Amino acid sequence: MIDNILDRMTLEEQASLLSGADFWTTVPVERLGVPKIKVTDGPNGARGAGSLVAGVNAACFPVAIALGATWNPALVQRMGVALAGQAKSKGASVLLAPTVNIHRSGLNGRNFECYSEDPVLTAELAVAYIQGVQSQGIAATIKHFAGNESEIERQTMSSDIGERALREIYLPPFEQAVKRAGVMAVMSSYNRLNGTYTSEHPWLLTKVLREEWGFDGIVMSDWFGSHSTVPTINAGLDLEMPGPTRDRGDKLVAAVRNGEVKAETVREAARRILTLLEHVGAFEKAPDLSEQALDLPEDRTLLCSFASSLAAFFLSPLTTRSCVKLMHKAGDRAFRRRLAYSYARAGYRISVCSSGAVSV
Repeated sequence: MIDNILDRMTLEEQASLLSGADFWTTVPVERLGVPKIKVTDGPNGARGAGSLVAGVNAACFPVAIALGATWNPALVQRMGVALAGQAKSKGASVLLAPTVNIHRSGLNGRNFECYSEDPVLTAELAVAYIQGVQSQGIAATIKHFAGNESEIERQTMSSDIGERALREIYLPPFEQAVKRAGVMAVMSSYNRLNGTYTSEHPWLLTKVLREEWGFDGIVMSDWFGSHSTVPTINAGLDLEMPGPTRDRGDKLVAAVRNGEVKAETVREAARRILTLLEHVGAFEKAPDLSEQALDLPEDRTLLCSFASSLAAFFLSPLTTRSCVKLMHKAGDRAFRRRLAYSYARAGYRISVCSSGAVSV
């Protein structure tokens, strides 16, 4: 079906798919039956397409830094399932979450939105979150790829990070989301990485993400986080957000005509957009973009479970030699070993208990 649609599309129509229609929706191609879909923030609730400070009511779940304190992937996965329902209530097919940047300084203004300073814990919770969301037919979007660990001058700064540090600290949550959770979308970050904007970074978006990890979903920009026509599309950025377009559209068509961008590059990016629409069921049934509040007893019960889990964590005295039992399926020894490895690299004394606990 997708090949048939692409074959019937003009270059202009293919290019139109590669930027948003407005702040929260994609561009439809009505003559070929390609619908628009809506995306929505965010990590701890589905905001919908209203104002950034108001709109239709939605369930508010604990922020990611609190989820990190639960050490409970199973509970986070249940939250992902609930958030998918909340996204549907806002007419959205794509949830712009989770955020997996690493806590590097207590002064980072968006630390609350990220899980932890530890890449292993972050990866485990992100995988669970994505699996929960996507099990309900909603696409998750892992963000912000990559090195977006500061809010100061975040749209212009360069995060200068060596490859070893990237691969050991900053990239593992994204890698695990691709390889284990099959995440459908990745959002590039505002910042530069080693001097190059991440939305224009071929090593990051193509060599690592697609060629090494095998990612086959879409890469979208953070909002107003793309800055060019030719460098972004050639680097592997599929979707410029939000719309209407600033650097795609006629500029992209002209770049193809001028030989700066291959027509096949545009076609393959359009293919990935259409594949996303297929995965979220948009071709089977045109999405209803209307919004409603969804207040479910089961969501309230889940929120109480988080409160209990967090209370148990914070009220239990922990020392450097206490035994911290991981609150997830007891048989996952691989997770405990990865966690122990992570702490060991930080220089702590580690032992993995036969009971399934990690002694620090």
